[in-house]
Amino acid sequence: MLVGIGGVSRSGKSTLANLLVTYFRKHGKKAIIFHQDDFVFPETEIPKVRDKTDWESPSSIDHDLLYELVAEFKDRFDVVIVDGLFAFYDPKLNALYEKRLFIKVSKRTFLIRKVTDTRWGYVPTWFVDHIWKSFLKYGHEKHIKGDYVTISGEDEFDLDKVRKYLAK
Repeated sequence: MLVGIGGVSRSGKSTLANLLVTYFRKHGKKAIIFHQDDFVFPETEIPKVRDKTDWESPSSIDHDLLYELVAEFKDRFDVVIVDGLFAFYDPKLNALYEKRLFIKVSKRTFLIRKVTDTRWGYVPTWFVDHIWKSFLKYGHEKHIKGDYVTISGEDEFDLDKVRKYLAK
């Protein structure tokens, strides 16, 4: 099974992917995650916005390499999960998915989580706003082609809902 997980930054995509891999492995399945963030181009090749590296642009991701690896691994594992802001951006990859999960959070929740995330140091307010706008432009659920389920990322995940959908 090939599963795509999308949503805005700090919505819980990687958390859900990790929970699912743990669940599947506990139930005897070979499961693996491909985090889209692991497929970014070198920083010198990524576009800039106001002299700041634009990690929120789809052109920051090596979609071809991600597709190539996912296509190769989907036959070697029972469950392959891809998570990322642009999980549904590449039509070739989107067409491979058998299941699609979209994690939805409010703009308020995104802002609170992003502003309190200090992993990358200070992030200017204008760039946080840019992240949200980029999500709406490239990562929003309106771009998903195919069947999908929306999951709330506001609180704990409804894992029963997710498991039922994946079991269909």
